[in-house]
Amino acid sequence: MLIIQPSGGLCNRMRVINSARVLAARRKEPLLVLWYACQELNCSFQDLFLPVKDFTILNIRSLKDPRKLFYQLRARQRLGNDDILNHKTDGVLHEDFYASLKDPVYIFTWEHFYPSSDYSCYVPTIDLQKRIDTMTASFGPRCVGVHIRRTDNAVSMGKSTTKQFVALMKAELLAQPETCFFLATDDMEEERRLREIFPGKILSNETRTLERDSLTGMHDALLDLFCLAATKKLIGSYWSSFTDIAADMGGIEKVIAGEDT
Repeated sequence: MLIIQPSGGLCNRMRVINSARVLAARRKEPLLVLWYACQELNCSFQDLFLPVKDFTILNIRSLKDPRKLFYQLRARQRLGNDDILNHKTDGVLHEDFYASLKDPVYIFTWEHFYPSSDYSCYVPTIDLQKRIDTMTASFGPRCVGVHIRRTDNAVSMGKSTTKQFVALMKAELLAQPETCFFLATDDMEEERRLREIFPGKILSNETRTLERDSLTGMHDALLDLFCLAATKKLIGSYWSSFTDIAADMGGIEKVIAGEDT
């Protein structure tokens, strides 16, 4: 059995689970996901997605949950994030490290270790899908996604500046004037500024909650993610898993603001 405890925010967890699915398939063994509801993502898997069939989800709300401790202690091998980080190249576990893994193995990580573009297991709940469908119905003939990461990502803020986003958005309008933009950002002031620069061109979930320690906030984050994935192209933030996952899910072109500067 492969026991995985994905850490971090929503998109980090999604890509960790995707990696674990690949690893479990290679090892021909069942996958158990320990989904920890905590301050950075305070809801269960089923609060966001429909039930899955090809792996098991165990929701926990404490690191001392007896079920979590049982599986952790049962494992013949326990690996942390540094173990995964130190034994992969270009997102793939080294073959000798893979071959050394015992059964069962317990892994705690926020790193992806087998890239996978298959996000078919992540199906939003019925109510969330209705909200996503309502938003995407307003996209028109050509909608470009814009993801601006601020607040808690200094690397992204230093690289992907507002000026660079504005320049890329103006270039889209110059090439195709009918373009509108779906904006996902954790900075309401940034949204206000872009609405002034591009009047009538900005779509967003205007009533969203930004706190990820609330169920409402996580629902709004998932809506943003799936709406970005439904656009024709994505202008995204540097060093952001949210940008990367949205583009991968939608199979769309991705341009990173400030990447070439």
